[in-house]
Formats: sequence, C-alpha cells, structure tokens
Amino acid sequence: MDELAELDGMALSALIAKGELSALEALDASIERIERLNPSINAVVHAHFDLAREQVRHVLPKGPLSGVPMLLKNTGFEATGMILSTGSELHRHTVSQRDSTITARYKAAGMVILGKSNTPEFALSFTAEPEAFGATRNPWDLERTSGGSSGGSTAAVASGMVPVANSSDGAGSTRLPASHCGLFGLKPSRLVNPVGPVAAEAIAGMSTPHAVTWSVRDSAAMLDATGGPDLGDPWASPARPGTYLAALGALPPRLKVAMLLKPPTGTPVDAEVLAEVRAAARLLEGLGHQVTEIDDAGYDGEALKAAWRVIAGVNVGLGAAGGDPGSPNIARLEPVNQEWVREGLATSGTRYLWAVNQLHASARAMGRFFSQYDIMLTPSAAEAAPKIGTLAGAGKSLDAFFDQFWAHSPFTAVFNTSGCPAMSVPLGMTPGGLPVGVHFGAGFGKDALLLSLAAELERAAPWAGRRPPVPG
Repeated sequence: MDELAELDGMALSALIAKGELSALEALDASIERIERLNPSINAVVHAHFDLAREQVRHVLPKGPLSGVPMLLKNTGFEATGMILSTGSELHRHTVSQRDSTITARYKAAGMVILGKSNTPEFALSFTAEPEAFGATRNPWDLERTSGGSSGGSTAAVASGMVPVANSSDGAGSTRLPASHCGLFGLKPSRLVNPVGPVAAEAIAGMSTPHAVTWSVRDSAAMLDATGGPDLGDPWASPARPGTYLAALGALPPRLKVAMLLKPPTGTPVDAEVLAEVRAAARLLEGLGHQVTEIDDAGYDGEALKAAWRVIAGVNVGLGAAGGDPGSPNIARLEPVNQEWVREGLATSGTRYLWAVNQLHASARAMGRFFSQYDIMLTPSAAEAAPKIGTLAGAGKSLDAFFDQFWAHSPFTAVFNTSGCPAMSVPLGMTPGGLPVGVHFGAGFGKDALLLSLAAELERAAPWAGRRPPVPG
C-alpha cells in the first residue's frame, strides 16, 4: 500500500486500466493510509468512505485519472451527501444536496471522492487551523503548518493519503500550501475552472478552483477534465489550444523572465527563500531563458491589500450572516472572523466598488507587465512553513492578523485580483529540510505556457522522489 502512495495519479490510473489493480483496491489503499496517518496529520475532517465505495461499485468513466482517489476541499465545493462545514462550527452538520459543477466533472472523469480536507474557517487564513476541527500538520515537520487555506488537501497529497486533491486559491491558497509541502500547485486563469452551478464568481472573481499534485501531468490532466465554461457563466473563459496534457510534450519558447524579489508592500523575505529563487533563475538561464531582475511590477500593492480585505469581509459577511449585522451566527465564528465580518457588514457600497476597481486596475497593470515579459518569477511565500499557531488568528486583532497574513505571501494575490494564472513549483529546500516553492506567473489565458514551462522544469530538476518522512 505504501508503494502505491509513491505513484502519481496517472500512474495509478494506468495500473487500474491494465487490470493490475482494481479501483476498489486503490481506494482501500488510500483509506488505509488515511486511517493510519490522519490522527497525527489531521488532513481529512469529513470522511465519506461509504460514498466512495458506492462510486467504485459502478463502472467508472474512462480517462487518464479514472479510479484515482481524491479529496475535496472543505470550502466551496459541494458533493451530494457529503458534509460541507467550511471549517466552521456554524456548519458542522451541513450536508450538500447536490454536486458543484467541478465535482460533477471529477466524477465524470472517473475520479473517486473520499471526503473533505481541512481548511481554516471560511478559508480566511494561510494556515489550516480552524478552532472547530483542529490544526493540519505538515508531513515534513509535524510542528509546522501545512499552509492554507488548502492545507488539508496539500498535507493529504504530501503524505500519500491520496495522489491528488482539489483546492482553491483566493490570494495564494493553492500555491502557498503547495510551497510549504513540496507539491506542484497551479492557480489557473479566472474561469478556466467553473465555480457553478449557482455562483458566478467567488470573492469578486478572485477565488479559482483547481488542485494540488505531485506531478505536473496530474495537474494538466485534472484541468483537461474540469476546465471549460459552465451554463450561464457571465464571462467567457480563456480559449485553450488543444489539451493541457498535450502542452507538456512541447518545449516552451525561450522566455523573457522578470525576477521580482522585493514585495510591493515592503515586507521582508527570508534569505533562504531568496536563495532558492535565485537558484531557479540560474536553472532557467541554463535552459536558455532570459532572466532580468526588476524592482517593481507596476501595481499598487498597498491598494490591493486593502481591497482584498474589504471584498473578503463583505463576502463572508453575506455568506455567514446573510448580510445581517444582528445575526446570531456572527457570535459562533472565531473571534478574528467575527471582527472581519462586522467590518465587512459596515462597509459602504462606494467602498466596496472602490475595492472592485482596484482588482480591475491590477488586471490592467498585469496586462502591461506581460506585454514586456513572458513570466514573472518570485518567491511563493516569504518564508518556509512556520510553526503551528504562528499564522492562526487566535488571540490577534484583525489588523495584526491581516498584516501577518499578507506579509506571509506578498507576491501571490495579484494573480487572483488580475485573474492571471500562476504556479508554485517545488524546486527548493531549506538547509533544515523544509520545502520552498518558487512562483511563476504568466499573462491571462497563458495556462498552457505555464504548464509547458513547469514540465520543462520538472524534467530538469525532478522532485518526485523527494518525499517527507511521514510518521506511522
């Protein structure tokens, strides 16, 4: 069973297709590993093994990921009969009555959903430490965070519980935990993946669903399975040339890469992290790409920080309290989120519109930037995974919590606000043995280009054999 945990999703599916392994055996191997490892890691908060077994009793649709066990993130993704608590005591027993569009597409690809992965309350943190369900621990060091908000999904994949897991990214929430756990994490362009069937967008279009994986090809295969417009989408998703898997087979053109090491808000970046980004720049140059260091990407980092706080507060205030400042639900939230929701519910319409306009301004800025360069190269996070409790909101004011939140991952959110694609690639390790992701962003709709570059980097500096010392 532990040998199966070393395989990526496509390799596991190939064994199933050849008849060397059944989908039920693959599922049982994942369940065994979850039951053995989850008590120490706490990646899975709502196990639905009965529903997964029911799935594999039927003939699964064929495809490159057919039969592959996976988890859904416990925020924003519905699956019929599964709990969706969003990391909050408020929804501990809420059971979904339908599938989200992306869930239906996973099932149509033959993927088998085992349950829900841990996430902070309402995904409002870069660490998965909800008071209702406890902290997810990093398989590389159980005293450290796996990141957030997709921290449960990332820890589950890093520890081998499942080969792939669903995630979402509203300010870096796929890429940041991927960096901390040594995985590949792609945030696609806005609306490549749908957020329906009811919602048209999440947090003003900033949150984008996808996945965390070991291999680039698994990420591409998942995007092939889930990407494309949904019925009634208010905007068109970017067109794609062929399949994303096919894009991995061709070398990208020689690229103009801008390396940005100074956060736009002036906060510090750890020297060990900067060293790994510079090493990645040398790798790129060795592959024939042109790297130029820059000091400024041309967008207002402070304005984006303020706008993100406004938009998140208003959206969670609507979702958790129905927009009612007197709702009793507010008192059931974690204290820092109570403060955030109350601030959001007191926000004026003109202030909210100002915030949305900052997102549009960042899209214009990124458009100008990517008319000069093909790729932006930065750290994924300002530091390697910190100790459990460091990034959590307990005992902090909203101001202190949000400043720390933004300083921890100061380069990622502009790709959410602009809608441009970006990825964290597990190229680095600290001298102390913690993963360090290197961040690459591209212009809107250039998802295939990013994946092609990721595949080139994976061939040049493979990371598949670098696994954490999982307990148990």
